[in-house]
Amino acid sequence: MSGLYFRGKLAYVRAFAPAGGALVITPSGGLCPPDTRVDLARLAEWADVGISAAEPRYREPLVRDARALAERLPRRAEVVLLGSVATGKYVEPLLEALGSRLVFPRDFVGRGDMSRGALMLRSAAASRELTYMAVSANLHRGARPPRLAPRARTS
Repeated sequence: MSGLYFRGKLAYVRAFAPAGGALVITPSGGLCPPDTRVDLARLAEWADVGISAAEPRYREPLVRDARALAERLPRRAEVVLLGSVATGKYVEPLLEALGSRLVFPRDFVGRGDMSRGALMLRSAAASRELTYMAVSANLHRGARPPRLAPRARTS
């Protein structure tokens, strides 16, 4: 787990998501708000479930919650995935429930977790929302973009 990646996600959703608009994908609990308390029993439950689109204990709660989300949202609303789109573990279940409404930041293509985390932190700090594209656009993998320039250090 990357602390930078999750700090970046939280900063980004705090800057750009509507109030209450952020949800976290869990291993067996579907979608939960990011401030959900997690105790040792829940952690143990999650540790027992593989994160795979083929794992029903992961997939079924995720599809259930994503479908419920799709029903609650305005018809033209998009759902932004801030996770990896390079593998099917997030994309397949979410596309099943959300279809063309599922989008992701275009600048994620070719970046690893740490780079995506830094990108989201910088975007939030600059109040500059990233540009989104449809997940179904089949551009889930691409050439690695240039490294982000080092940030100036502040005292």
